[in-house]
Amino acid sequence: MNFRYLVSGESSITLEIGNQISEKINQKVRMMSIAINKSKIDGIVELIPTYRSIKIDYNPCKIKYKELVDELDDLQRNISDVLIEGSKIIEIPTLYEGPDLEYVSQYNSISVDQVIKIHSSKEYLIYMLGFTPGFPYLGGMSDKISTPRLKKPRAKIASGSVGIAGSQTGIYPMDSPGGWQLIGKTPLILFDDEKKNPFLFEAGNYIKFIPIDKKTFKVIQKKVNNKTFQVKTYLKDDTNG
Repeated sequence: MNFRYLVSGESSITLEIGNQISEKINQKVRMMSIAINKSKIDGIVELIPTYRSIKIDYNPCKIKYKELVDELDDLQRNISDVLIEGSKIIEIPTLYEGPDLEYVSQYNSISVDQVIKIHSSKEYLIYMLGFTPGFPYLGGMSDKISTPRLKKPRAKIASGSVGIAGSQTGIYPMDSPGGWQLIGKTPLILFDDEKKNPFLFEAGNYIKFIPIDKKTFKVIQKKVNNKTFQVKTYLKDDTNG
C-alpha cells in the first residue's frame, strides 16, 4: 500500500491511503484505524477517518512528528493481520414523499416508483460521518437516480430527511441548511446527545432503506418519541436477521 503522510498543522498528520472513493480503500482506512487504536501510541489525541484517509491529531509534547511516522510505518507493515468485526446492516424505515422526489424521477426519465425501488434496493456502506454530527456519507447508490444538488440550497432541512446529491445519498440527522434533493424522510433519530453514544451510525456499517407508508411512519414516530422503538440491525452476512 502506498501510504502518504501529509502535514496538516503543528499537531496533526493526514495519513492518505488512496486517491479515490472505493470500498477497498475504505476497508484499509478502517483496518489502519483499528491498528492505531489498539497500539495505544502515547501522544495520539484523536483519529478522524474519512473516505480515503485518516487525520491524526497528536500532542507534540509527548511524541514528535518523525517518531509518530515511524510508529505508523510499523503498524502499516502489519496491517494485513488486523481483523475487522462483522459489519451491521441498519434498517431505516423511510417514507418516500420528499419535495424533490418528482424532480429526481423526471431528471432521470424514470417513474417515481422506480426511483423508490432503485434507492431502497441497495445496502449502502457508511464511509464516514460528517457535515453535521451523525450525517452518514454513503456509497453504492445507483447512477440511474443520480441527480445534481439544488442550485439554491434550502435554509432549513428537517432532521430525518433523506436526500440525493450527485451519486451520493444520505440522511440529515438534525435540522440544518442543505442543498441535497430530498426524496423522503425517516422517523428515526440519528443523533441524540442525551445518550452515552449519541450516534445511530458508525463508519463501516451499512444502511438499508425500507419503504413505509404514512400510517407506519406515524406509528414508528410515536414509538421513537416514547423511546420504545427498536431499530432493526443484523450482520451483513446474516440477511435473515
